[in-house]
Amino acid sequence: MAGARDVFLFRKGFPLSSRARCNRIAEIFHYLCVQKTNKRDMNKLTRIILSALLLLGAWLVERNCELPVWQLMLVYLVPYLLIGYDVIAEAMEGIVEGDPFDECFLMVVATVGAMGIGFLPGGETEFLEGVFVMLFFQIGEYFEHFAEHRSRHSIEQMMNLRPDTANLLRNEEIVVVNPSEIKAGDTLVVRPGEKIPVDGVVKEGHSSLNMLALTGESMPHDVEEGNEVISGCVNLQGALTITATKGYAQSTATRILELVENAGKKKSRQENFIRRFAHVYTPIVVFAALALAFVPPFFSEAGYADSFSTWLYRALTFLVVSCPCALVMSVPLTFFGGIGAASRKGILIKGGSFMDTLAKLGTVVFDKTGTLTRGVFEVEAVHPQTLDKTALLHLVAHVESLSTHPVASVLRLAYGHSCHDCRVEDIREVAGQGIVATVNGQRVAVGSDRLMEAEGAKWHACSHAVGTTIHVAIDGEYEGHVVVSDRLKADSDRAIRALKQAGVKKTVMLTGDHQQVADDVALRLGIDEHHAQLLPADKVSHVERLLHEAPSTLAFVGDGINDAPVLARADVGIAMGALGSDAAIEAADVVLMDDNPCKIATAITIARHTLAIARQNVAFAITIKVAILILSALGLVPMALAVFGDVGVMVLCVLNAMRALRVK
Repeated sequence: MAGARDVFLFRKGFPLSSRARCNRIAEIFHYLCVQKTNKRDMNKLTRIILSALLLLGAWLVERNCELPVWQLMLVYLVPYLLIGYDVIAEAMEGIVEGDPFDECFLMVVATVGAMGIGFLPGGETEFLEGVFVMLFFQIGEYFEHFAEHRSRHSIEQMMNLRPDTANLLRNEEIVVVNPSEIKAGDTLVVRPGEKIPVDGVVKEGHSSLNMLALTGESMPHDVEEGNEVISGCVNLQGALTITATKGYAQSTATRILELVENAGKKKSRQENFIRRFAHVYTPIVVFAALALAFVPPFFSEAGYADSFSTWLYRALTFLVVSCPCALVMSVPLTFFGGIGAASRKGILIKGGSFMDTLAKLGTVVFDKTGTLTRGVFEVEAVHPQTLDKTALLHLVAHVESLSTHPVASVLRLAYGHSCHDCRVEDIREVAGQGIVATVNGQRVAVGSDRLMEAEGAKWHACSHAVGTTIHVAIDGEYEGHVVVSDRLKADSDRAIRALKQAGVKKTVMLTGDHQQVADDVALRLGIDEHHAQLLPADKVSHVERLLHEAPSTLAFVGDGINDAPVLARADVGIAMGALGSDAAIEAADVVLMDDNPCKIATAITIARHTLAIARQNVAFAITIKVAILILSALGLVPMALAVFGDVGVMVLCVLNAMRALRVK
């Protein structure tokens, strides 16, 4: 089935193949016409319209026909039961389960009581208001469901990552299977316009991938043979043959959806407060309404029997408008909308509780490699003594030809030629120092300053570039060095500036790299405090110290498996999702899907915007609620008008909550 991602690609004119376009037009039409329509809301809207028409008919009958009270009640029962049967059923269910005090119970008691007042001595018929109250309550419910549907649809548009099928290559034939059947090592074919079902490596072909659903960025990403791809991306051009590196359950798209689906389980402080408030508040107002109905008639000059119907009506009005719908509905919806807005920008927030923490961030602690830097080493400088640069790289590449160290591959890549044109013998790796080998009869040592000292070579430090220095000695004579460094991400300096502008008071960098490298990165980015040559346990110690010192909340941003303990220890852990390890992503509370550190400031903005809307709703709803309760208890407003005002507050709060989906 086509989803919102396919609609987006179709509308934006991304280069899907003609066959892919033709095959999806019918599915896209179905999606636009059917999937966007919530059947429950359509059913309720139909009932609202029919009930309103029947209520109008019942009122005309009451105005033009002289009917006994019991016959008039039967006329009004038709629209009442049509609009309120589900509310009555939920109220009965709550009573049976021993938890009756909810909005459905309040509505049923108040409306049935209003319609029954006409049978009391001196009571006036209130059938119209009884049905009108239930009708307005359902209108408010409809607005709430509509807003929730829009919030969910906004997330689904960006998180429609799972494909319905996958093309498994088995015995040189393509077999269409359920993606859940794919295992690591399987070979898949992804045609233009299809989603990549699991994480893998391109075995054959080249294409462009649209990663908007994962990262929030619309720029296509080019891939070719040997490149890693992640599930949830849309293949835009050529067919790709992919070798799966993970099963379906462990792939990126599945894990993202699990994070989003579980986000609602971690409630914010505001949501928890509203839930506790409603649990205590509802029984109180029920007993207050009972007191309002039965106590004041004792002090009435007209007598208890004559005044009881008046005070009962006021009590029922009080009971109706006491329903905390505006708070109970709008506050969780606000946080749900905030999570959806973040998801649209490639930021996964695992629950509303972390919105509170993000909004109050005062200290942000960064890992260096893979977080502020690209995590990809490159040769920064080559400084030979007597040889030229190519000759020095030639020796280094040959000595490192069999090494599995990450720096060795960088050195071989920098040389750019085959390492089989020389005779390399007696390769010996010195733990923590480097490698010594015989190249064409010469003893060549490549490694650290300690290795140079062991070889008797008089080495000197590099003063022209910052990074890891690889020294070279031939037969005990120093021949120069190669500097390898990790490049800063293009957006790292902008990310630090954005955090300062967002009100973050302190930025800190913790790294296991050399002190000189850490000093250079911190200076270039304007980081307030940094510490180098740290083990994972050292990072935890520094974060605990900062937590003790910081008056506000602290976030740690990392990507490696060694960052998992400190991510879990911080007030809020932020992981890089594209290149980050599984352990880091699991331990984190927030995941940046495109590894862009600038998204941290965006997450703070979204969190503050969401909390501001939630506070607005709480203040507005409580203020108006108290005013209407006082007026209804004094009999200054009729039930219908009081309910109109109360439902209006709920609708306004719900509409305000929907603003959380729109963050610039």
